[in-house]
Amino acid sequence: MTSSLVRGRPRHATAHIRVRVAHALVGAVAGAGWLAIPVLAAQEPATASPPRTAPAAPTAPAAAAAPAAPAAPRDDGSSAVDLILPVAVLGTAGVVAAYSYLRRGRRASGVASSAPAPSASAESDRRARAALVEADDSVRASEEELPFVAALVDERTLAPFRHAIHTARTELSAAFALWHRYEEGEPHDPGDRRQALVGVIGRCAEAGRVLDARAGELDRLRWGEVGPALEVAEGAFRRLAARAAGARATASELRGRYGSSVGARAAGCVEEAMDRLVFATARLNEARRAADLGEEGRAVRQLRAAEGSVAQAGILVAGLDRTARRLREAAALVPAALTGAEAVLAEARATGTPVPSGADDTLAAVREELTAGPYDPLDALRRITRALVRLPGARTGVLDTAAHLVARATTGEAEDFVAVHRGAVGADPRSLLAAAVRTLAAPHPVEAAVLARRALELAERDVRAHGVPESGTQGTAGAVQGGVLLGGEPDGGPPVAFGGPETRRRFRTG
Repeated sequence: MTSSLVRGRPRHATAHIRVRVAHALVGAVAGAGWLAIPVLAAQEPATASPPRTAPAAPTAPAAAAAPAAPAAPRDDGSSAVDLILPVAVLGTAGVVAAYSYLRRGRRASGVASSAPAPSASAESDRRARAALVEADDSVRASEEELPFVAALVDERTLAPFRHAIHTARTELSAAFALWHRYEEGEPHDPGDRRQALVGVIGRCAEAGRVLDARAGELDRLRWGEVGPALEVAEGAFRRLAARAAGARATASELRGRYGSSVGARAAGCVEEAMDRLVFATARLNEARRAADLGEEGRAVRQLRAAEGSVAQAGILVAGLDRTARRLREAAALVPAALTGAEAVLAEARATGTPVPSGADDTLAAVREELTAGPYDPLDALRRITRALVRLPGARTGVLDTAAHLVARATTGEAEDFVAVHRGAVGADPRSLLAAAVRTLAAPHPVEAAVLARRALELAERDVRAHGVPESGTQGTAGAVQGGVLLGGEPDGGPPVAFGGPETRRRFRTG
């Protein structure tokens, strides 16, 4: 995907400047002409023409019909008066031309005096980034809490909260689309770019407002009694713990079948899932103890943290299962994709279509991996589809199927990573991930896979730069990094829940 960049002064602005310069030159020439006439006349010698007797005054009709001739220069100083008009004309023309040139130049280059200082623009940029992260975190946390609510109430009661999340997600998607265009250099005009940032911040604020408006109602619905909510969370924990135990075997199998790189990623998911479950165990125990003592406020705080951690462990385990299925699908598809790719290259050569450089080498390398094994079949399909993306037959048949499979797998992996590390992931990876989802729906699967892969790389970089928060409680650091806890306190800080920025601020100060 080619980025749209600001390319300098527009052509129409340059054309207007040329017109202004031409006007200035014409004005200067005209003024010089007016100036030269009396000067030349003043320099004629006195003997050049004999003295004349002043003619009789013409009659009124004749005076009206005859053009006025310039007066002859005189020794009494009248020639200086004759210079005033042409000098004024020349000066005025120069001033007007210079003003027009500078005014047009400022407009064309986008540096009008009304433009904000760089610090103001940087502050708007910072605010937009922060708003995107906060709104995205709020939507994700609200989505994670809803399944626990669904186990306690009927679907009709749940419908308004589902609608609120859908509305917030729509506003957030629009904000990400605006931000992505802004990052790509659109719009060009500085004023329009400032308005784009205002739009990003405004849509994020609306997403948060919609969630905040329902947060209190959901709390009253959930926490009339802590006991039922605690039982739901404990049941979800037990079911997930059983699945997580089987995930270790899945990770071991993937390593043996598809190689060390696939195995390492799978093992990492299992370890993080176990870390979240260890944290959930401690918080569920604390919640049960507080409930037994009648300390409902403390019980709710501990239970919220446990629910968030169970939800993220579920994301990790489900993601591993989904990856295993897609790896099996990809492995079955690689031989046919290779054959199809080779046919597309042959057709391109037969019709004289330029073949992308390196395509033959890519296919040869994949075929060698297929023979030697083990290898990552999703990565193999990714390289095949990217190598041929510009050829006419690359988006049909088996190659199109392969491209969609790779795009779904890459987007899903990036989505899961951001979800369980959102406490450390910034605006750029989230924006690219949102762009990948839009592009996949277009549908442009190869481009979507490229965006999702880049989003994953940037998210991993953010996590490495963020580091692991210090904590004395096992699992708490992962919960802070995952955004389950808001941080800022020795125990990891308050937990997140359904709601927007106002709800989060209330948790911090409550």
